Amino acid sequence: MLLRTGLALLAGAALAQAYEPIGLAVLLPLGVAGFVLVLHGLPARRAWLPGLAFGIGFQFVLLFWMRVVGYDAWLALAALQAAFFGPLGAAVPWLQRLRLGPVWVATAWVAVESIRSTWPLSGMPWGRLAFATAGTPWQEALPYVGMTLVSFLLALLGALLARLVTDRDTRGRSLLALAAVGAVSLLPALVPYEPTVVDHRRVAVVQGDVPGDGTNVLLDHRAVTRNHVEATEAFAQRIEDGEEPRPDFVIWPENSTAVDPFADAEVGSGIERASAALEVPLLVGAMVDAGTEHVLNQSIVWASETGAGDRYSKRHPVPFGEYIPWRGLFDTNIGRLALIPRDMMSGTRVTPLTVDGARVSAAICFDVAYDDGIHDQVNEGGQLVTVQTSNALFVHTNQIEQQFEISRLRALETGRYVAVAAINGVSGIIAPDGTVLERAGIRTQSVLTAEVGLVDDITPGVRLRQWPGRVAVGVTLVALAWSALTYRRRRMKEATT
Repeated sequence: MLLRTGLALLAGAALAQAYEPIGLAVLLPLGVAGFVLVLHGLPARRAWLPGLAFGIGFQFVLLFWMRVVGYDAWLALAALQAAFFGPLGAAVPWLQRLRLGPVWVATAWVAVESIRSTWPLSGMPWGRLAFATAGTPWQEALPYVGMTLVSFLLALLGALLARLVTDRDTRGRSLLALAAVGAVSLLPALVPYEPTVVDHRRVAVVQGDVPGDGTNVLLDHRAVTRNHVEATEAFAQRIEDGEEPRPDFVIWPENSTAVDPFADAEVGSGIERASAALEVPLLVGAMVDAGTEHVLNQSIVWASETGAGDRYSKRHPVPFGEYIPWRGLFDTNIGRLALIPRDMMSGTRVTPLTVDGARVSAAICFDVAYDDGIHDQVNEGGQLVTVQTSNALFVHTNQIEQQFEISRLRALETGRYVAVAAINGVSGIIAPDGTVLERAGIRTQSVLTAEVGLVDDITPGVRLRQWPGRVAVGVTLVALAWSALTYRRRRMKEATT
């Protein structure tokens, strides 16, 4: 048992290498296969331990970038995410008893992905199998089936690989099934999804950078705003000099203004000056007061003549980072909790913003990792996706590259251009096929510009919304119940003979 647990730990750590910065995507099915193999032959009452060890190896390595918040934060988040793999490990022996066992194991894998991506406290989607497919043939399936079903195909490949190793009697059938699923998972690469562009806009993305070591926006937030104003004004001057084409609108990142621009005259006038210099709408990332106890993290359409207009509020604030759940239970005057005097409220908007006549599906920071916000807005007519993010705290870690890869995958899944504005990295403009058209260097002050297409088509993967994950949870519960029932009936029959 000790050997199995150790191997499970190593298999989980190996799976984490499928993600940036290593990005060895072949480890996706191999990691799942390793998970199933270390559980082979174990009863459910013992399988939870290697399952948990796999989760520890996977999540503690994948989320190591959380250490910059604090080692306690890293340990707490990674431990919570790892804990989901204990019940998954206990479920695998029950599911393997059923006919088509690998199918039910893969279904349970994505069921757990879906649960931990939404619960508790809105969950943490990092580590979905689909999030490591950028640049692989598997990415081409995203517009057709979405993130959850791509994860399912990869998990099924892994479960079939494990069956091929462990079951000699069905090895021929397992090999055929593996070949068939592999072919299905790669088939979209032969017929890549091609969205229909109905119009074009030229967008500009401003990355203003953060003073000092680049990690602390709040240390000198006014300098951060000045950086964005100055970079925008310099860009406007290049436009006037004929060195740059005029964009249709410009995007600033999250936390480009860390105080309320409606209450702070200096910040407000800086935005107005930048907008006036451009003579086009500016999409500003701003913290806006919502009374004395709450704050909103917003994307605000700021027009050069009329000022602030349409707004999107961050849908998934970070618990214990942007708000304190059950605030009354904690002493909020100590440690990092003292840095959160007000709770960030969750946005509820499901319709896209309107910017220069284009319908823009907005996401702020970690929103890009969640399906609901982007799916809702694209289904409501969003033609272009914008991701405004700070990530300054993580600028020296793997997190920024992992998040940028998720943005690339959202471009593929939605069939839309994606413009990413980061405060000091990684900013970029991405085509619907995942190609990075423009990318700014990390810790640089840059302005990126490109002509992007507006798309009305809605991909099948987006039309599915979150239903594949919900169905996976229901099917897994039914499969476990059926396995338990048939096992009990068999035991009762054996007892009477």
